[in-house]
Amino acid sequence: MTYSAFNGWSDRPDFVPALEGEVQCDVAVIGGGLVGMAAALRLAERGADVVLLEAGHCGWGASSRNAGYLSNALAGDPQLLRLLYRRRLRDLVGYAESAAHFTEGLLERLAIDCEYDPTGNVIAAISTGQLRRLKKNMQILRDAGADVEFVDGPDFGLPETFLGGIFERGGGLLNPGKLALGLRDALLTSSAKVFERTAAQAVEPGGARVVVRVPGGRVHAERVVLATTAHSRDLEIAPGGITPVWTSLVETEPIDPDRLAALGWTSRTGIITPHTILENYRRAARGTIMFGTRRLQAAPGALGAREPDRKVVADLVRGFHERFPSLSYVAPQWAWGGWVAMTSFLPVAGEVAKNVFHAVSCNGHGLAQSPYIGTLLADRLAGDELHDHLRAVWRPRPPYMPSFALGAPTLKAGWAADRISDRLSRRR
Repeated sequence: MTYSAFNGWSDRPDFVPALEGEVQCDVAVIGGGLVGMAAALRLAERGADVVLLEAGHCGWGASSRNAGYLSNALAGDPQLLRLLYRRRLRDLVGYAESAAHFTEGLLERLAIDCEYDPTGNVIAAISTGQLRRLKKNMQILRDAGADVEFVDGPDFGLPETFLGGIFERGGGLLNPGKLALGLRDALLTSSAKVFERTAAQAVEPGGARVVVRVPGGRVHAERVVLATTAHSRDLEIAPGGITPVWTSLVETEPIDPDRLAALGWTSRTGIITPHTILENYRRAARGTIMFGTRRLQAAPGALGAREPDRKVVADLVRGFHERFPSLSYVAPQWAWGGWVAMTSFLPVAGEVAKNVFHAVSCNGHGLAQSPYIGTLLADRLAGDELHDHLRAVWRPRPPYMPSFALGAPTLKAGWAADRISDRLSRRR
């Protein structure tokens, strides 16, 4: 098996030159993930003089390293979301639904070929206890306006392990590496000035312009957008409480389609489990199975390219064999991962200092939400009124979940609770 520091879905693109010297602009965007690229592209389309700064190459991070689920859902358990955000839940559900539709439209408008398949996604139970909880969750989501329905596992074409669950009709599956590279190509052909291998070292507001210091010079901008997601803690000015966690993914060798059909797995819909730390399983277009998450890891220090932890990958493979015992002969082929920014379930946007704005942390739902929130923020900076969906996640001074709440002990406890739950369900 190949343990990759990138992923098995795309090759590294060539870098564009780094910034050298002094640059003036209307807006400087820091971060070349989906949020930053979408924001910079929209600002350029609106006629702004925009500069984008990326420490690596655009799309290098979680934008291209994820499992490829374009979801119309929020992160977090619906019962907990209703408890925390009862008054805003309908607006937040509307935001998530619109994000998926927006990103689908963006793929079409920019003619990005990323193997998109509008299958929807299903949150599928592996036990009767999970099934009961999902029925309650579906009613909460439906009452809040979500486009969901409850499905029976065999009737829906799910593998025999999965009893049924909540089918989210919006969204689907895609190749995240090709999406990131397609958006990068669109950005590079726009009027935006893009500088890669240009890490922002400091952002200094307070004067007539905001100054962004980089190793080779400075950017002087009227306004700055922080789209730094999991790498936000690298900048002192970035909002606090954003916790980077590492999530790992595995892809198998190609599997005989008849073997999958024998499992009853005829649906191409992406599968997500309702564990404390979810598991995901999907059939890829090239005849493999991709699976991941299950165990998250806290950041011990500096972030950067890394290979997945072999013990975590072994646990993922063990979980795959538990869910698909008849595929125990199937060998894993690739393993990779990336840093995901986590807060208190919701993405956050706002103004962290005068003329310094942020749009960060989609909590693992960034394929749909990142381009949308980046575009909405760009429209705001271009002079539009605050969009209702941006207002739903807008926080002048966001009340974040404390960073320690997602530290290593908490993540290990979540994994342990899931494994205990699995053992209890098997005994029943």
